[in-house]
Amino acid sequence: MQKQEDKKKLRPEQKQRRPGKESNLKPVPDTTPVPQTDKLAGKIAFISGGDSGIGKATALLFALNGADIAIVYLSETDDAKTTQKEIREIGRECLLIKTDLSKEANCKKAVEKTIEKFSKIDILVNNSALHWETEGLENISTEQLERTFYNNVFSYFWVTKYALPFLKKGSAIINTASVTAYRGSAHLMDYAASKGAVISFTRSLAQSLTDKEIRVNAVAPGPIWTPLIASSFNEKKVSVFGSDVPMGRAGQPNEVSPCFLFLASDDSSYITGQCLHPNGGEILNT
Repeated sequence: MQKQEDKKKLRPEQKQRRPGKESNLKPVPDTTPVPQTDKLAGKIAFISGGDSGIGKATALLFALNGADIAIVYLSETDDAKTTQKEIREIGRECLLIKTDLSKEANCKKAVEKTIEKFSKIDILVNNSALHWETEGLENISTEQLERTFYNNVFSYFWVTKYALPFLKKGSAIINTASVTAYRGSAHLMDYAASKGAVISFTRSLAQSLTDKEIRVNAVAPGPIWTPLIASSFNEKKVSVFGSDVPMGRAGQPNEVSPCFLFLASDDSSYITGQCLHPNGGEILNT
């Protein structure tokens, strides 16, 4: 029993008078500032849905901090090439992979192409997603439900499964969830359910990878101005999109990407299984 208790001790037994002196602590706490530039120097980031919106903003911010990027996208080649050009202008390399991640074989191939190009993956961002506005559960077809989950949930499982053998101690996995995972959505019911699954996946995966020292977290954006919005809602809804949150406006992708940088870098070295909420002030019971 004594041996088991000794194993749990992380530092020598010690006691001080309140409020205590830092210099007398054993070991002394590390208060060295974390560097605020080149946070991802030498890292390789795999970002699904990185051609536009939140994924693009994240790719550019990662590149500014020293990472080379593999972007996986579904169909918008013009957007993807623009993002690649901007990353290369920063001085980093960018690999484009056009594929449909709702199919398992494509997830495996995307990871293999990234390894073939860069030899490793340090940061995995599962960000691709689709949604369709629907009035009521009875109007959600089985086909739509399956498409939603294959795109928004299954692809995250598959990409992570095939990337995991290449992730090492210190690697980071970041999954894009949504405010709808926490508050629900009457008109995006299947989407909200898929994002709830992403949160549970994030928490479970984080627990399973702590021994490997791989951190897993999520970001749950609120209303963010991206191409998916204009392609999903009618003109009237698009014109007022985001006006119902406390801040009274939709957020921009570059207001969300710092969350990803934080979770990808050593700034968040003591954070795993958590979710950040850039949502314009909406209060959630999380």
